[in-house]
Amino acid sequence: MAAKQGMPTLALRVLEEALGMGLTAARDTAEAVAAEGAYYLEQVTITEASEDDYEYEEIPDDNFSIPEGEEDLAKAIQMVQEQATDTQILEQKTVLPSKQPVPEVIEDFLCNFLIKMGMTRTLDCFQSEWYELIQKGLTELRDLGNVPDVYTQNMLLENENKNLKKDLKHYKQAADKAREDLLKTQKERDFHRMHHKRIVQEKNKLINDLKGLKLHYASYEPTIRVLHEKHHTLLKQKMLTSLERDRAVGQISGLQATLKNMEIGHNYHASEIRVVPTREKENALEGPTQKGLREAREKNKSNTKIKDNTKDSEFPTDMQPNPNLCLYKENICPAKVDYKLNNIFRLHELPVSCIVMHPCKDILISCGEDRLWKVVGLPKGNVLLTGFGHTDWLSDCCFHPSGNKLATSSGDTTVKLWDLSKGNCILTFEGHNHAVWSCTWHSCGDFVASSSLDTTSKIWDVNSERCRCTLYGHVDSVNSIEFFPGSNTLLTGSADKTLSVWDARTGNCEQSLYGHMHSVNDATFTPRGHMIASCDACGVIKLWDFRKLLPIVSIDVGPSPGNEVNFDSSGRVLAQASGNGVIHLLDLKSGQIHKLMGHESEAHTVVFSHDGEYLFSGGSDGTVRTWS
Repeated sequence: MAAKQGMPTLALRVLEEALGMGLTAARDTAEAVAAEGAYYLEQVTITEASEDDYEYEEIPDDNFSIPEGEEDLAKAIQMVQEQATDTQILEQKTVLPSKQPVPEVIEDFLCNFLIKMGMTRTLDCFQSEWYELIQKGLTELRDLGNVPDVYTQNMLLENENKNLKKDLKHYKQAADKAREDLLKTQKERDFHRMHHKRIVQEKNKLINDLKGLKLHYASYEPTIRVLHEKHHTLLKQKMLTSLERDRAVGQISGLQATLKNMEIGHNYHASEIRVVPTREKENALEGPTQKGLREAREKNKSNTKIKDNTKDSEFPTDMQPNPNLCLYKENICPAKVDYKLNNIFRLHELPVSCIVMHPCKDILISCGEDRLWKVVGLPKGNVLLTGFGHTDWLSDCCFHPSGNKLATSSGDTTVKLWDLSKGNCILTFEGHNHAVWSCTWHSCGDFVASSSLDTTSKIWDVNSERCRCTLYGHVDSVNSIEFFPGSNTLLTGSADKTLSVWDARTGNCEQSLYGHMHSVNDATFTPRGHMIASCDACGVIKLWDFRKLLPIVSIDVGPSPGNEVNFDSSGRVLAQASGNGVIHLLDLKSGQIHKLMGHESEAHTVVFSHDGEYLFSGGSDGTVRTWS
C-alpha cells in the first residue's frame, strides 16, 4: 500500500519539476504565479495492470535516478537539493481539490509548453526520464490524473485577446477610411452643388440674351422685307435692261453686216430685196434671247464636231526630270522657322479653302467658299483678277505647269479650267456624283486629276475633254490627290484612313499605306519626291518613305484636326494648318516643332513662297495672313 501511494507522488513530482523548471526559465515567472494563485492537482491512485497473476514486490521510490551522461556528483547533489526544495514548496502551498478532467494529455501538454518556452535541454531531460519510467513500467498515462487547465485557459484567453486586438485595429482602420470617404463625398457634393448653381445662373443668362436677340432680330424684319422688295425690283430692272441690251446688240450686228456687204460692193436685186426684209422680220419676231440661244446651239454643234475629231492625249512614257532637285542642291542655307505675322489680306467673305503660289511669278491665288477665286499680287496683296462661275463653294485649285491656266474644284461636283490671261472658263469637267475635294495637274499639262466625296478619283484629258479613267478602291471620301513630280504616279488620301499610290495610265492601285487611325485630310510629296507627308482628323502627322513605301515617323500635334500640309522649297520644313488656328512648323533635321499663333479661328490652308522667306495661311474668317 505504501508503494501504491508513492506512485502518484512520483508522477506529481516529475510534473511539478518540469513545471517548476519551465516557470524558472520564463521571464515573468513570479508575476504569473502571483496572478494565477496556487496549483490544484487531483490525487489519484495508480494501479498497475498486469496480464498474469504474478505479484510483484513494489519498491519504494526513495532514490532519484540520474540521467545518463550526467553522473557528476556535484550536479546530482544540486539536483537532489532542488528536488527537495520544490517538494517542500508544493506540500506547503498546494491544495488538491477535485476538478473536471482536462482532455489534454500530460505528456503533450508538458512537451508543448517546453517547446513554446524554448527550454530544449529541459525537454530532453524530461523525455529521457519520462520514457525511462514508462519502459520500467513504473507509471502509465491513464493512471496519472489530469493536468490543471489554468495554462490552457490562459493561452486561449491570450490568443483570443490578440485576435480581438487585431480585429479592433482593423475596425479602426476601416472607420478612418470610411471617415475620409465621407469627407471626400461631402466635398464633391458641395462642389457639384456649386457647379449646378453656376450652370443654372449661366442658363438664365443665356435665356435672357436669347430673348434680347429675338427682340433685336424682330426689329430688323421690316427693314429686311423692304430690302427684299427692292432687290426683286432691281432684278426686274436688270432683266429688262439685259433684254434692251440684247436688242441693241442685235441691231448693231445687223447694221455692221449691212455695212460690210455694202463695202464689198454687193448689188441687191429686187427679188433679193423682197427676201431680205422677210428674213429680218423673222429675226425681229425671234427676239434677241431666242437668237442668242440659236447661235449657242450652232456653236455647240460646231464644238461637238471639233471634239469628235480630237484625239486622246498620250501619257509620257519616259520619266521627266524633277526641276525641284536643282533647287534643293542650290539651297544650302539653314531652314527658316522663326516666322512672324507680317500682314493680313481680307479677300473673301467666307472661309478660305485653298492657297497656291504661281510657279514663276510672285502672285498667289486664293479660293473661298464664296464661290470666287482671286489672283493676288505680292507683297501688297492687291487683287489683280477675280474669277466666278462655280455654283457652290470652291475646295481646291492648281496651276498649269506653265502658269497660264488654272484648274479649280468645287462642291458643285465640277472641275473647271480657266484662262488666266482673260479670266474666263475654257472647259468644265462633269462626272462626279458628289462634291469634288481636290484637283491636280500632270507635269505634261495634258491631264487633270480630281478626287471626290463619291469615293472615286478621275483623270481628265484636256485635249479630248473627257474622262480617261476612274480610280476605284477607296471606301470613303477621297480628300486629296496629287501627281508625283514628273511621273504618271498619283497619290490619294481618303477618309477610310489610308493612302493609295496609283498608276494613272492603267488606273490600278499599286500600293496602299496603312497607319492612320482617323480620316486622312491631306497628303503631299516633298520637292525631291523621296518622302510623303500626311495629316489626319486628329492632328497626327506621318512621314513615309516613298521609295520603300514604309512609315518613317509619326508626330501627334492634336487633338485639333490637321487640314493641310506643305513643304518648303528645300524640303526641310513641313507646315501644317490646324483646326485650332495654329500653324505647326516641323524642322525635319532637328525634330523640333514651332507654333505660329495668329489666326483667330480655324486655319484651313498653308503654303510657302518659292524662296522660303514668306509663309501664307488662310483661315475660316476669310483672310490670308502673311508671315515673314
